[in-house]
Parts: sequence; structure tokens; C-alpha cells
Amino acid sequence: MNRSLFDNLFAAKGIKMTEQRWVIIQAVGQSKDHPDADQVCARAKAMDAEIGIATVYRTLTLLADLEIIQQHDFGDGKARYEIQTDHHHHLIDGDTGQVVEFQDEELEKIKHAIAERLGYELTGHRLELYGRKIK
Repeated sequence: MNRSLFDNLFAAKGIKMTEQRWVIIQAVGQSKDHPDADQVCARAKAMDAEIGIATVYRTLTLLADLEIIQQHDFGDGKARYEIQTDHHHHLIDGDTGQVVEFQDEELEKIKHAIAERLGYELTGHRLELYGRKIK
């Protein structure tokens, strides 16, 4: 992860990048899953034992407000996080809770066509699908 990119994002908003914030960004950004706040805290503590859960919650809220991370609700009662990168969607396995990320150009065209047909220009959206693996 490129620290200077995040330093510049913070500076552009007039907010100081602290070492603890950087550690929390790394804890989220290096994740292969979509961690909840407790998981982010555990991963951040492994890098900096001084980081507490209150700092993690405040930082996650700040990062979401700055649109650096995305907060998701996958129906398990926990907010989950990921660094905002490319545009993708999620398919959540109802049996295992596994989150599968996917992109689909045809789906993108359909979403824009629907908005246009209803008289809108699509400016943003979020799509989460829920299902069970076919056996």
C-alpha cells in the first residue's frame, strides 16, 4: 500500500495522518476478507499494541466519511470494511457467510439502462446478492 497516496488524501481534506490511522488503514487494506471492527482491531494491535478499540471505531468512521473505505452490512449484524478501490459487487453465501467479489460488464450496462429509462443518470449504487451454493 502506498502511504504517500493516503497522506495526500488526508492532507487534501485538512486532516492529519497519524501512525495509528496508517496502521488501521493497513489492517483493512491488507485483508483478503471484509473484516469487522473487532477483526480490524486485532490486526492493528498485531502491528501496534497501543491501538485500542475506541481508536479503531473512530478511525473507521473517519475513513468511511472520507470515502477511503466502504462500510458494508452483509446481514450478519456486523459492519464490515474494505478499502475503496475498484468498482465491484458482492455475493454473500447464506450458508457460510463467505463474501465473493465480482464484476460484470453486462450488469453495469443494465443498471445504467434502468436508470436512464426511469429518467435518471446513475451517480452511484451498491449491489449485494445473497444466495446458496448449488449442490
